[in-house]
Amino acid sequence: MGDYKNMWENLDMDLDKHDILCSALPESFGEIYLTQKNRPESMNYFNYALAEVHGARIEELQKSKENGKKVVGTFCVFVPDEVIFAADAIGVGLCSGSQFWIEDGEKVLPRNLCPLVKAFVGAKISRTCPYFQSCNMLVGETTCDGKKKAYEILQEYMPIHVMDLPQMKKEKDFEQWQQEIKIFIKRMEELTQNKVTVKRLKEGIRLANRKRAVLKRLYDLRKNIPSPISGLDALLVSQVAFMDDPDRFITKTEQLCDELEERVKNQIPNTKKRIMITGTPMAIPNWKLHSIVEALDAEIVVEETCTGTRYFENQVSDKGNTLDELIKNIAQRYLNIHCACFTPNTGRMEDILEYVKEYKIDGVIYYNLSFCHTYAIEYKQVEKILKDKDIPLLNIETDYSEEDIGQIKTRIEAFLEMI
Repeated sequence: MGDYKNMWENLDMDLDKHDILCSALPESFGEIYLTQKNRPESMNYFNYALAEVHGARIEELQKSKENGKKVVGTFCVFVPDEVIFAADAIGVGLCSGSQFWIEDGEKVLPRNLCPLVKAFVGAKISRTCPYFQSCNMLVGETTCDGKKKAYEILQEYMPIHVMDLPQMKKEKDFEQWQQEIKIFIKRMEELTQNKVTVKRLKEGIRLANRKRAVLKRLYDLRKNIPSPISGLDALLVSQVAFMDDPDRFITKTEQLCDELEERVKNQIPNTKKRIMITGTPMAIPNWKLHSIVEALDAEIVVEETCTGTRYFENQVSDKGNTLDELIKNIAQRYLNIHCACFTPNTGRMEDILEYVKEYKIDGVIYYNLSFCHTYAIEYKQVEKILKDKDIPLLNIETDYSEEDIGQIKTRIEAFLEMI
């Protein structure tokens, strides 16, 4: 990483504390990622993107702001990228995947709360995340009670807009969600002073669809036996997607997929167990579970998570001649994301069974962040549908710390022997 001290100072960051984070991340990344054998050449870009995640990318954001653009921070895949693009703003996914931020988060939040929530609050109040410091506005959503109340704390530090996500999928809920999107459009217009027109919204839809399409292409390639890319590398690509310039990300991921297609032509099947991860999201730098699994005789070939398939499955139709028609299309696509916040959530069960077939899964690991009650409760439904199909399942509940790595490794070893 280059010298960005002046830029970080201008962002009012706690430089001493941030230096601690910056010194730990490269070592962790090197041990987990750069020790992998036979990695695709195209992964070098994503290595660079991670290395410069607090440097060159932040510098780009500052230059864009100097040219009049606004930066919007988001926490969830339910915030419509299409609207952010249509308002000529930049959207970034916000830091929430490190134990580093937990201590500061616990200064204002209870200890028995999801680590993701504690981490993103800690990242802001500690002034150690340049993405938070770069944002003109944060956009939250009501996917869980912990987040809802945490946004009340964050609004003491900077502007925040919260989208009220329905908890069911009845007709009235689709109508409510369309109204929320309209309110969000108005808020983005106020922030950017740019009018969201039919033309601009269609362009935003097409850009978001292109991004989804390239991620779908990457995941489809993982259906091959063996997968031409490790689960670790695929996870990194998905994580970078939330922060990178969308056009550049699409180009670089297309190049990666081109390389993987060539690899597939000459691959020899292996005996590694094919694993699906389902459950809660994995934000940078949360690579713990993948690194444990793939150090054993197994490969992770799909993630049914918000940093996996839920992020890119299904396109938004750009058919329509009015804003209302396009907003309806956006609402339909986003309410088709099968998050555990919904009741009932049978669509997620259907997705899991479909992925088991498509990716030729040998076993499923249910990954749940501690104190994430919605996903913890939904485990029983997943257990039932997989038991009925004789698909092995392992439940892992953990946080961002390294204290339980040995225990998790022992449980996964036993799980793989059992398959």
